Amino acid sequence: MIPFSPPRVDEKNIAEVVKVLQSGWITTGPRTKEFEHLIADFCGINNVLCVNSASSGLELMLRWFGVQDGDEVIVPAYTYAATANVVVHCGAKVVFVDCNSSDFNINIKEIEKHITENTKVIMPVDIGGFPCDYDAINQLVAREDIKHLFRPVTDIQQQLGRILVLSDAAHSIGATYKGRHTGSLTDASVFSFHAVKNLTTAEGGAICLNLPKPFDNAEIYKCLNFKSLHGQTKDAFSKMQKGNWEYDIVEAGYKYNMTDIMAAIGIVELNRYQDDMLVKRKHIFDAYAQFFSQYAWAEVPLYEEENRCTSYHVFLLRIKNINEQQRNAVIQEIFEQDVAVNVHFKPLPMMSFYKKLGYKIEDYPTSYQNYSQEISLPVYYSLSDRDIQQVCSAVKKAVEKIVSY
Repeated sequence: MIPFSPPRVDEKNIAEVVKVLQSGWITTGPRTKEFEHLIADFCGINNVLCVNSASSGLELMLRWFGVQDGDEVIVPAYTYAATANVVVHCGAKVVFVDCNSSDFNINIKEIEKHITENTKVIMPVDIGGFPCDYDAINQLVAREDIKHLFRPVTDIQQQLGRILVLSDAAHSIGATYKGRHTGSLTDASVFSFHAVKNLTTAEGGAICLNLPKPFDNAEIYKCLNFKSLHGQTKDAFSKMQKGNWEYDIVEAGYKYNMTDIMAAIGIVELNRYQDDMLVKRKHIFDAYAQFFSQYAWAEVPLYEEENRCTSYHVFLLRIKNINEQQRNAVIQEIFEQDVAVNVHFKPLPMMSFYKKLGYKIEDYPTSYQNYSQEISLPVYYSLSDRDIQQVCSAVKKAVEKIVSY
């Protein structure tokens, strides 16, 4: 069976984790801080906070910005549940908007239609690792007519004076937009290091801070660090230094910190990410694109263009002119040939929780169209050329068996 997305685990990862275990310090400590600095250097920014998941990072930023009951946060209908769930946790209203037919990402014209005086945050998502059009989004929130609608409630909101752009970059570490890495493209961005991601720490995430002046991103880092450790002014490693035991609790925070065990895995992966992991994933994407471009029924995803390049996270193949039921039958047939595939994503207005809140998939026709025809193919480091051929063959046979063209 060809699996869908197993993590990369080898002797380098194992050796670094063993070193941490033998060091006597396994929770947040020097490895976590080193990982933060490495991510910041990679992205071309100064301040990064590592946390225990991307979901934690997104929620932490929403709470820092003061998002609460009565506020609205715009998110794409086409995303994973975490993007919207964190908004619900804050008591705010999720405002879904439709996606593009070309690249699966949030439709900027639809964003503009849904901005109201209650909009506090826009959360674009880099689906499959392909960056959104951040210049267009940043220019939208900076427009005087849009800023005029903004109703700040907290001092931080007053200081920013506009809608916050919080990028859900869970898929896109290593992707580029106009020569810059994701993480540096807007006010704040959050990466995921979950087990299926390109760069994994088993679980984990990182908040990349890039707020404009007069904000001090170093001070925001300290504030978020407090919030991620129950409002505690010192982490455990700092408290263990000689005579440094005393600390204060400055607010009722959360337990969102990353451990040194997780960071040790991440350091290994980041050090070989650009010149090894991304090279291999690009090879797989290119091989799929070359094969499926031969067939009129296949729509190869947009993953590289003049100003944008993906992180090669998910290969979002679409089968033209089929419906959801046919797509599901194709997937089943692919599995029968011992190849695992997936779907990214079932739009959130189709999920029971959000349907009960009154959202209807009929309001997001492009999201549904993309979903009903999409099949995500395996992309992972140990996938061999022979495996790639098997995947391609399985998809071709399945489509030709289920669908008549």
